[in-house]
Amino acid sequence: MIDRNVLTALALCLAGNAAPALAEVAKPAALTADGVPAVPDALAAASRPYMESRGAGFAGWNAADRSMLISTRFGNVSQLHRVAGPMMDRHQISFEAEPLRGSLSPTGDVLLAAKDNGGDEFFQLYTLKNGRLTLLTAGGKSRNSLGPWSHDGKLVGFSSTERNGTDNDLYVMDPRNPASKRRVAEVKGGGWGIAAIAPGNRTAVAIEYRSITDVKPYRLDLASGKLDPIGDHSKTIAYGGADFARDGSLWVTSDEGSDVQRLGRLDPATGRFTPVSPQTKWDVDSFAIAKDGRTIAFVTNEAGIDRLSLLDVASGRIRRVGSIPAGTIGGLEFAPWGTLGLSLNSAKSPTDAYALDPKSLKLTRWTQSETGGLDPNVNVEPELVEVKSFDGEPVSGFLYRPDARKFPGKRPLIVNIHGGPEGQSRPGFMGRNNYLLNEQGIAIFFPNVRGSTGYGKRFVGLDNGAFKREDSVKDIGAFLRTLKADPGVDPARLAVTGGSYGGYMCYASAIAYPDAFKGALCNVAISNFVTFLENTQSYRRDLRRVEYGDERDPAQRAKLQDISPLRRISEIKAPLFVVQGANDPRVPKSEADQIVKAIRANGGTAWYLVGENEGHGFAKKENQDYLFWNTLMFWDQTLLKK
Repeated sequence: MIDRNVLTALALCLAGNAAPALAEVAKPAALTADGVPAVPDALAAASRPYMESRGAGFAGWNAADRSMLISTRFGNVSQLHRVAGPMMDRHQISFEAEPLRGSLSPTGDVLLAAKDNGGDEFFQLYTLKNGRLTLLTAGGKSRNSLGPWSHDGKLVGFSSTERNGTDNDLYVMDPRNPASKRRVAEVKGGGWGIAAIAPGNRTAVAIEYRSITDVKPYRLDLASGKLDPIGDHSKTIAYGGADFARDGSLWVTSDEGSDVQRLGRLDPATGRFTPVSPQTKWDVDSFAIAKDGRTIAFVTNEAGIDRLSLLDVASGRIRRVGSIPAGTIGGLEFAPWGTLGLSLNSAKSPTDAYALDPKSLKLTRWTQSETGGLDPNVNVEPELVEVKSFDGEPVSGFLYRPDARKFPGKRPLIVNIHGGPEGQSRPGFMGRNNYLLNEQGIAIFFPNVRGSTGYGKRFVGLDNGAFKREDSVKDIGAFLRTLKADPGVDPARLAVTGGSYGGYMCYASAIAYPDAFKGALCNVAISNFVTFLENTQSYRRDLRRVEYGDERDPAQRAKLQDISPLRRISEIKAPLFVVQGANDPRVPKSEADQIVKAIRANGGTAWYLVGENEGHGFAKKENQDYLFWNTLMFWDQTLLKK
């Protein structure tokens, strides 16, 4: 529990009666706090260890020296580091004020990086050498998405809105010679990208993402730019990852003939998909092909927990890797010498980089990230909660309970709703939120309402369009009935939070269940679907219309207005804490401005915190820390006080 001095300082600050001698944390210069109390230094000191955990994500192998590229944070944002061997020092190789993504060439001689400015997501591509970046793309307001390397490392594919700011045209380049950058194909829409380059560098596979359930593959001639559809594009089929093996065979994940994604071969000439992974009720989320083409590693998402398997291509034999802890797996890549690199995250460990020997299935840890001096083994594992919603549809989520020995009896609870909506809450390391669980005794529930990924294409489409949107809000009601009846939950002390689409759900839940929630913290949230669709960046507008509805259609526009939180301000009883990045290209700051103004005009309470150097969520540690301390103060005022 927080000690008495912290509680006293917090109470004084919230009451506006802080004595002059009461020390306060300096607010980061890039944050604008409107109606948000100052943070007492005692609160920051008490929670400080929980601010200091970090992760290390596997980002690739260096074929030149067998080292590993990782992304981790030692300063304010994540940067790229080199690790020479298992558990050896992390040697920093990028030194930017913004976070970077990195990609090594197959030969190890070129390191590419992608970086935006203040979270605006107008990513530019660079080469990184000797700590310095060299720009490869056009700069300005173009958005450039890094794609695959060719097998020989002579080309890299990417997409860019350079031509008109909206359409994701397809490009290739030899980054050793920036003048070689070439627009291969001009396309229409913001969902295009190059997925894989075939051996020989004559053709590639391009994909057109139209929605989570409709992804169209094409054969792209890299000389002429001709795009030929692969398969029957009149069918609604989603393709996930795509890659060529050394022999030229094309491997993909696809939900053709299935409710879930399966791993298999796709014939570019006939469009025939031949699944190889077994038919189950779980998606194959990702895969990687060994350089010799003999082994394919693939990850299955099983009720939110990742399971790793290895496929022997010749025999079809599949081996399950049993040494992986329950959690999530990312960043699969085989080294030229056969080792599989990956990232792992679990409730008891932040993200770290590992290597797997495909023959022995031995898992070797390469990094061990710091957890602020705290013992991660005391962190609780979540439990799966399954309920039936208003229409009988099964929905589920993960409940983290505080240690009942330390916090007996009924506990306050926060419902934390994921964004997307094509996202999924999954078990993992809770970071700062472990302070809520371990020190304050607050339970946290992460629901996966209809529209979430991981449960098949039927389920992910159940919320599509304006007229089905509120069905997902009704799912929250079903969860509330179960949670309120739980003997370990205090039904009088519930709160709700969420970001992006989860931020809309945060507003909508506070409206739909005004007597249930005592506070609502809504981050980068949609407040009006019509103004959101009109003001989100043009390269993503049509993609969002497929999900939410088309505001240009009168009937849909009327419904979108009707279900928008901004139209129902008078129904919100709970105090709000609104958080926004000023540079957000997805949910623009105007969405937050208008709801804060309306809430206050209606006599309601709205704290408002803006990151002037942030985008769709806070990426900089100093801003994240200050936001979390403000969050603790908000929950103390709205949730913990009886």
